[in-house]
Amino acid sequence: MNPDALAEALLSVVAPLAEARRPGSSEGLTAADFVLERPKNRDHGDWASNAAMKLAKKVGTNPREFATEIADALAETPGVASVEVAGPGFINIRLDAAAAGALARQIVELGSAFGRNDSQTGNSINLEFVSANPTGPMHIGHTRWAALGDAIARLLLASGAELVREFYINDAGAQMQRFGRSVLASAKGEPTPEDGYPGAYIDELAQRVLAARPDLLTLPQDEQEQIALDLGYELQMADLKDSLEKFNVHFDVFFSERLLHTTPADGGPSLVDQAVDRLRAQGHVFDQDDAVWVRTTDFGDDKDRVIRRSNGEYTYFAADAAYYLNKGDRGFAHKIYLLGADHHGYVHRLKALAGAAGDDPEKDIEVLIGQLVSINGARLSKRAGNIIELDDLRDWLGTDALRYSLARYPADSPLTLDPEILQKRTNDNPVFYVQYAHARTHNVARNAADSGVTRDAFAPELLDHETESALLGALQEFPRIVAFAAELREPHRVARYLEELASLYHRWYDTCRVTPLGDEEVTDTHRTRLWLNDATGQVLRNGLDLLGVSAPERM
Repeated sequence: MNPDALAEALLSVVAPLAEARRPGSSEGLTAADFVLERPKNRDHGDWASNAAMKLAKKVGTNPREFATEIADALAETPGVASVEVAGPGFINIRLDAAAAGALARQIVELGSAFGRNDSQTGNSINLEFVSANPTGPMHIGHTRWAALGDAIARLLLASGAELVREFYINDAGAQMQRFGRSVLASAKGEPTPEDGYPGAYIDELAQRVLAARPDLLTLPQDEQEQIALDLGYELQMADLKDSLEKFNVHFDVFFSERLLHTTPADGGPSLVDQAVDRLRAQGHVFDQDDAVWVRTTDFGDDKDRVIRRSNGEYTYFAADAAYYLNKGDRGFAHKIYLLGADHHGYVHRLKALAGAAGDDPEKDIEVLIGQLVSINGARLSKRAGNIIELDDLRDWLGTDALRYSLARYPADSPLTLDPEILQKRTNDNPVFYVQYAHARTHNVARNAADSGVTRDAFAPELLDHETESALLGALQEFPRIVAFAAELREPHRVARYLEELASLYHRWYDTCRVTPLGDEEVTDTHRTRLWLNDATGQVLRNGLDLLGVSAPERM
């Protein structure tokens, strides 16, 4: 019996009891109203509920009296071994071994599908993250959101959402012209322009541009600049995508900012032009001092925003508006932006933009800010000079250690990682601890096969050791952890859960044998424990996959 089934059982008991005391009091009551928690003290049972305390006032009685009625009725439910009332009205529930143990087989049979849920079904989400400028390599400033953004996407997809991972390419504006001039200057052997981009990576790009276009320096100056920009941009974007893929981060869409400013073939208005007209139609645009403004203060912004300057040039806010509207046009009801710590001022601006566009700022847009991350002893890139490159970090610490460690903490907390710990093959290293538990489940399965232990029998009532009860209780929690982490956009909840599960597994491994000792006969206890072993391995594997971390079978 899993938590969802137990919640349904509670509903079937509580609803008639509530109606008997006060007709109509159970109206609208669902299983979701019954929060089940695992007691910290396992002596208190497998699950605890505060249903009686939550509903007692509504039905006109005191919590403990109502809890006693619920406990008496729930004790008759198949699969429930005992129910006790504690304190002011907590209901402590203990499942019988067979009901609890049945989960092991269910997990093995569901495989990678175990943990998936429908809590986000019906949500159409555009998740934008990283969105690095294509003028330089991926660096440590992008690394945290790359890991967290991809993990959040995996959680939302596992919870039933329709989701697209999107990378917004900031490839319009003066920065791109400076980038192109920097590449061309290097190709000519000239110093970096005063406002250009320095670094060995520019020299490398210049040599690759020359290899692709040996005739570059024989062309007119304006053609040289355009080719250096276009080819340099193409090569740099290919490098960015390669860095992300090697970091196990996949994007479904790379959206170019240039598209927002491009005039359609039919000569019609660009997306930015259209954005101004559409916001004006919503009634939140006004003209002042020959400029065009959006009255974002109507939606909590600290000041109104200029969308087009008096000289006719659009502001960055105009591109933000056009991009936001475009996401809605593509069918995304909910937009999530993952931004760095230096973009905190964007929160009110983007929410105000959503309101000006006619959306609900509290429902249709979500802006998450990630705090800075640093790594002790990390060296600046030799190629870029003033940054720590993602590729260097990955080569140094490994994708698994880096991704797991970045996902292990809330995004809104500053983070300093210790490379010595991340490189250790000991229990001090959290990712090693979890991966080792997974590898151990495979080692147990291999040894079981060598000893003739198979899964051709399953007697869940035999899983009655206290370490088995604790392990099964943790396994039951996994789908709820996934749904909760998806709802809160907090992958660290999965990481911490996996560490607890690994700890419980190691304790069980030290106590309960899957393979017989010596000439001991293979029994159904061994066979059933193999199911539990393999179920634990499956959940560890599923959880690591949600974090974009590998699950090795040998370590």
